[in-house]
Amino acid sequence: MKTIKKIISYPLTIIYYLVFGFILLVFHPIQWIAYNLFGYQAHKKTVDVFNYLLIKALLILGIRVKFDNAYEIPDKVPLIIISNHQGIYDISPLYWFFRKYHPKFVSKKELGKGIPSVSYNLTHGGSVLIDRKNPKQAILAITNFAKYINKNKYSAVIFPEGTRSRTGKPKKFSVNGFKTLVKYNKNGYVIPVTINNSYKITKNGAFPLDIGIILRVKTHKPLKIADFNFEDLFKKTEEMVKKDIL
Repeated sequence: MKTIKKIISYPLTIIYYLVFGFILLVFHPIQWIAYNLFGYQAHKKTVDVFNYLLIKALLILGIRVKFDNAYEIPDKVPLIIISNHQGIYDISPLYWFFRKYHPKFVSKKELGKGIPSVSYNLTHGGSVLIDRKNPKQAILAITNFAKYINKNKYSAVIFPEGTRSRTGKPKKFSVNGFKTLVKYNKNGYVIPVTINNSYKITKNGAFPLDIGIILRVKTHKPLKIADFNFEDLFKKTEEMVKKDIL
């Protein structure tokens, strides 16, 4: 059965990459037109559709995304979304689920150029690009980003592990970026999120991709920042995220 599954995965991966690439290429000029002619709201709507189509494209591989949320997410306040990170296929599900709250990502600077649609959104859609080799630049950039999130009542998405886990096993959470976001958003909430199974998509590398996976995104109880000191908030958030990682 495993052999048959892997054989099937080869043509499906080729088809998926063709569709994936087509979506990236088509939405790059659409984003440019929306942003430059019609402004932020039009650009955001195109990015919403873009991420929706990226999720639907995974169906070619038999990959379904399941969202599990038992809590009411606060509205019209800044949100800090803290998630474990298993791979690039975390991004679109997180964006799509939290699209109402204008999610902006803390990303490495290398993603800011060279990737159609993705790089344009990161550089023009309000996300922040940091140089992980330059701590001073990173903290300054995140500080400005945190103030931007607070001013506009948007949501910041950060992966405190710093890099993806290729095995699904969670890495140690880093304090700095999380702490800076909290410092300038005392009137907001932290939303812990657990992602499962996205690392399995690339368990064979970039080719072939695995098929028939259920990628799960689970939100936990929102934590009001003002109710905690940072040390307790950090500890509780990390525990909530990690306890449901399979």
